[in-house]
Amino acid sequence: MRRGRGVVRNEPTGSAGFIGLGGVAVSAFLYGYVAVVSPSIVHSVLLPLLWVLGAVLAGRWFVRRPLACASVPIALVALWFVVLLALR
Repeated sequence: MRRGRGVVRNEPTGSAGFIGLGGVAVSAFLYGYVAVVSPSIVHSVLLPLLWVLGAVLAGRWFVRRPLACASVPIALVALWFVVLLALR
């Protein structure tokens, strides 16, 4: 029996950075798929560059702003849908 230890609490800021970088890695498959399938220069050059910018931003925010880092993949996927639907 353990004594003297308090209740363990889960803090979202502790794992938010990992969730953000994991989401950016998952969104890479969406951006990669469109770059291969679509012949447009926007899909094959501009979208991967935007994904790289989002990945760099998430990497910079990993420690400093973990909750903001978790919002980067949401923004990347939303941007992917907007561009995909606008240019079809």
